[in-house]
Amino acid sequence: MASLPFDNRVMWYPCSVSGFALGKIVDLGSSTFSVQPLSGGQPVTCPHDRVFPSEEQDKDVDDNCALMYLNEATLLHNVKQRYLKNKIYTYVANILIAVNPYCDIPKLYDSDSIKSYNGKSLGTMPPHVFAIGDKAYRDMLHTKQSQAIIVSGESGAGKTESTKYILRYLTESWGTSAGSIEDRIRQSNPLMEAFGNAKTVRNNNSSRFGKFVEIHFDAKNLVCGGYISHYLLEKSRVCVQSNEERNYHIFYQLCGGAPPEVQKQLRLLPPDQFHFLNRGCTKYFLSKGNSVDKSRMSKAMLQQGPLHDINRDDVKDFQRTWAAMDHMGITDNEKMAIFAIIAGVLHLGNIAFEDDVEDKKGGCDVTAASQRSLSDAATLFGLNKDDLKQALTSRVMQATRSGVKGTAIMVPLKTGEAASARDALAKSVYSHVFDHIVSRINQALPFSTSKNFIGILDIAGFEYFQHNSFEQFCINYCNEKLQQFFNQRILKEEQEMYEKEGLGVKRIEFTDNADCIELIERKGVGIFDILDEEHKLPRPTYDHFTTEVYNKNKNHRRIGLPRKSKLKAHREIRDDQGFLIRHFAGGVVYNTEQFLEKNNDALHHNLEFLVAESSNGLVKHMFSKGQSASAPSSAKSTGKLNFDSVGSKFRAQLTKLLEKLKSTGTSFIRCIKPNSKMADHMFEGSNVLSQLQCAGMHNVLDLMQQGFPSRTSFTELYNMYKRYLPPVLARLDPRLFCKALFKALGLNEHDFKFGMTKVFFRAGKFAEFDQMMKSDPENLAKLVEKVKVWLIRSRFKKAQYGAWSVIKLRKKIEWRREMLIKIQKTVKMWITKRRLRPKYKGIQKVRTLHKELVQMDSIINKLKKNKDSAKAKCQQLTALINATIQKIKVQPMSREQIDSEYNALLAQVHSQIQAVSKMVEEQRMNEEKERLRKIQEEMERERLKKEAEEKARKEEELRRIQRMELEAQRKAEEEKRRIQEEEDRKAAEKLSSELAAEQEDTERRRQAIEQERRDRELALRLAQEDQDQVEDVSLPAPTPASGAVKRPSLKKHDLSTWKYADLRDTINTSCDMELLDACKEEFHRRLKVYHAWKTKNKNKMETEEQRAPQDVVHAGEAAMHLGITEDDDDEPKQRFFRIPFIRPSDRNQDGGYQNKGWWYAHFDGQWIARQLELHPDKHPVLLLSGVDDLQMCELSLAETGLTRKRGAEVLPADFESQWRACGGKEYMLKNRTRISSQYLKKFL
Repeated sequence: MASLPFDNRVMWYPCSVSGFALGKIVDLGSSTFSVQPLSGGQPVTCPHDRVFPSEEQDKDVDDNCALMYLNEATLLHNVKQRYLKNKIYTYVANILIAVNPYCDIPKLYDSDSIKSYNGKSLGTMPPHVFAIGDKAYRDMLHTKQSQAIIVSGESGAGKTESTKYILRYLTESWGTSAGSIEDRIRQSNPLMEAFGNAKTVRNNNSSRFGKFVEIHFDAKNLVCGGYISHYLLEKSRVCVQSNEERNYHIFYQLCGGAPPEVQKQLRLLPPDQFHFLNRGCTKYFLSKGNSVDKSRMSKAMLQQGPLHDINRDDVKDFQRTWAAMDHMGITDNEKMAIFAIIAGVLHLGNIAFEDDVEDKKGGCDVTAASQRSLSDAATLFGLNKDDLKQALTSRVMQATRSGVKGTAIMVPLKTGEAASARDALAKSVYSHVFDHIVSRINQALPFSTSKNFIGILDIAGFEYFQHNSFEQFCINYCNEKLQQFFNQRILKEEQEMYEKEGLGVKRIEFTDNADCIELIERKGVGIFDILDEEHKLPRPTYDHFTTEVYNKNKNHRRIGLPRKSKLKAHREIRDDQGFLIRHFAGGVVYNTEQFLEKNNDALHHNLEFLVAESSNGLVKHMFSKGQSASAPSSAKSTGKLNFDSVGSKFRAQLTKLLEKLKSTGTSFIRCIKPNSKMADHMFEGSNVLSQLQCAGMHNVLDLMQQGFPSRTSFTELYNMYKRYLPPVLARLDPRLFCKALFKALGLNEHDFKFGMTKVFFRAGKFAEFDQMMKSDPENLAKLVEKVKVWLIRSRFKKAQYGAWSVIKLRKKIEWRREMLIKIQKTVKMWITKRRLRPKYKGIQKVRTLHKELVQMDSIINKLKKNKDSAKAKCQQLTALINATIQKIKVQPMSREQIDSEYNALLAQVHSQIQAVSKMVEEQRMNEEKERLRKIQEEMERERLKKEAEEKARKEEELRRIQRMELEAQRKAEEEKRRIQEEEDRKAAEKLSSELAAEQEDTERRRQAIEQERRDRELALRLAQEDQDQVEDVSLPAPTPASGAVKRPSLKKHDLSTWKYADLRDTINTSCDMELLDACKEEFHRRLKVYHAWKTKNKNKMETEEQRAPQDVVHAGEAAMHLGITEDDDDEPKQRFFRIPFIRPSDRNQDGGYQNKGWWYAHFDGQWIARQLELHPDKHPVLLLSGVDDLQMCELSLAETGLTRKRGAEVLPADFESQWRACGGKEYMLKNRTRISSQYLKKFL
């Protein structure tokens, strides 16, 4: 058997460890490929759409769009190759992929690097976060519109660091000479990180809040100020953390890095002696060579040593925080006030409670061991110790009657309620401190006037842990909204622009997450609204809330029960204790036990009033400001119906943020976490691939494969480069100018495309164009001379085309005028004929009676008696007929009246004829008797003569009947074909509706399979970190493509599991005709699938491979959709065809259509047996079934439509003579053992 043409091609196939691995295709399955890994082992079975062609293994490019093959596998490999070479940045068109290196890369972010990117077009320099910052600045200048840079990625991917480098680039490049504002903007980062960042399982410096940093520019486009908006601080972290995580950095900086006098003043202790810190990690971050006094260390740190991170050192970070406060204009007194409040939060957490045995109402009291902590917290907060104790152990309730406040009642709290009140106070105080820090930063970045701004959005990435609560729910909801914005801005709006500009780019389908967002925020039945409604109940509970979520969202595909999770730990959660949401990045199980508590951050009345009257000026200022801004007391006085939740506030903030993003130009940076161990030069392919897919990069690749990411209007391009060309060209119209410019530079037409108002460039081509425009003047002068010649030729061609068009239009107008006259004449004739048809039909019938009268007159002439009376009656009848005709002509008469008149005349004529005939008959009988003998003799002679004539007539009639039968047979076959085509058309319409429904079902199934795969990958990553177990889920087999027509299959033979080689061998050797037909059909079906896969994954620079003329291919596609088939005869017929054929590579050449070739085909039954291509100036191409199957036409005879082409079928002798003349007989003899056609085997 012949070797397959893909034997030596290296492909990427999916791998659970590295994402994709290299292998070679060794077999074509029914809906899969069998791939032999290059690393060895057994062949792997993979779906068609998950196998991709590979590039050179050691090749890496700055922009992934520069690769010949654009797919997920080549993107992953390119990112990996660059990462291992310390090239952490990669473009996908205008989107930057940034991989966290977890190490310092020398000279990557120094001042020289910043200067090198100033004013450079995207793509002219290696990929860098600086290039995105420069692009945003230049877009702001160019479009006069504010810009936004969205930095996204999961925790630990490096979003915070990318944000800092962008801020540094913008402030250093376009700051004022004074530099104070720029320094403050940069110094805001360590201050916000200290109070808003923390160590998590996945990231040592994870932002536990979101921020949108705006850099404002004045009329001179220089930095004039800034503003920071923050979102969703994780307040629950203040009170509790998991084992491997820490509280906010400021607590550890204060405990480990504060000077001794500050430590003594704030009564600070080691971290493990504070309740709010000792349930998590209590070790400090220290760099090598730095140390902390042992009295400040926890026991765990003394035993295990400190934590290490190249960017973190709690002692040095405290000094940076102190210096940052100086830059923000915060005085020493205000600093100490802030640190006192932070220390007060720690002491507040050490207050413990116990049941008060003396309280008959079941209240509680502060334990004796906690009295010192109570006193320290009260002192640092500026509160009275007893007042603080009373506010923590009891709450004030005020009865309301008819809207009037009643008597205040003091209600004692149980130990659990008191601990909750303590935690609520700690979270509220810390939240107010954070708000105050952000406010002070914004005060230090003032701007009086702002023309535009560049905003950098840094918000927590998609999160999934063993225990996911309200914070993760809000963060993931935010990421869903941002992913939807990405889809809208990059995919949907981009494709709408292509359609508007008429570029003809094929639409790219992408998974829309609108249904997931609707599940969360839909009015009335969304999770946020259900949660707010639960708060309004007299006794809200988390289990009732969870049940309501399920009840109001039944059958929603995005929500499920926890037991459907792929992670074993999550399946142990009860149905009323949590729910599973299938996000765009994978399924996450949320535990709802603390949703109600975390959605309500309001304090008790007495705690709120207490801190508002604090003797600490900063505490009093923060809470009085918060009270005036939100008026909590007045809101509470109106009851639960006006409850303002954390979720609703966050939704409002997020809505405002998205409106701001939609009003700006947008750039995207996708940060990638290379491994879960936060180690340098370690690349976990499967995890990175999952992040790239969640970021929508595979959809972007599909769009960029045929899209144009760079674009500019003709006018803008004209103004930008007209100074580089001589005046004779610079005076041109902008659109013609651009055409002339591109012709002068000799650009490849594949790299750009003209729209209605803009010119579009392939990825990276605009930068090449810009570099060519600014090249040496001598080369440009030569190109200008060429373009002048091109202008003259193009103008002449336009004039020539215009003249031809006018002549064609004149001929068309004349032809249409003639046709309109002919149509008018025909219609008028038809109307008149329809109106007068009954009359002239009646007149025709009446006039036929004249023939009867002529016959009657001839009979009368034979009479010898009563001839005159008979003639008089005949004349009367003639007059009556003429009168009737005149009556029909003149009078309006219906068809029935005309028929009545005719029938009456007919009866009279027949009666007279019968009477005259009777008289003549009697006369004739008498005469005949006398002449009988003579007539008898004459008749005998005539009989013999007539017998001879009758014999000749019958022979002629027989020939005429045979000709009629042949004509009738031809018409019957033609009518049968017409009926069959009509039935096929109806069947095709029915099938198209079925296919549409099947395609929709297939798409839902594909999305479900994709969701299952992502859920499993997400669970695997989480299980690797927590050593948990993941349910082994086998994905269902992929659904066949909906576009494939379901042809009748031979159910006797199931060939879906047969290998390609088995099918080929059976066709060559089998004598079982049923099995042979089944193998041929399955063999050619797999060839169609393989050729479709090759077309989809072809090199973007090569022309499309063609195995048959274009009209045959189009007929095959139509036949597949219409389901056209032909009944196979028991004995296959041999049919031969010849049609013109022009190769795609010849069509763009001069004279290509004049030098056409011929395409010959011999079909053995329904499948092609021999194929011959004849082209001018080329050697003949001979192909045989069984030898050259993958280069031959894979369509059946019915699908090609050749039998319906007039003049396409030729005689066998014509085909055989041409075949032999081209050496076909010798070729057949050479390959006689491999020929699969039974007819050709007998022929040989």
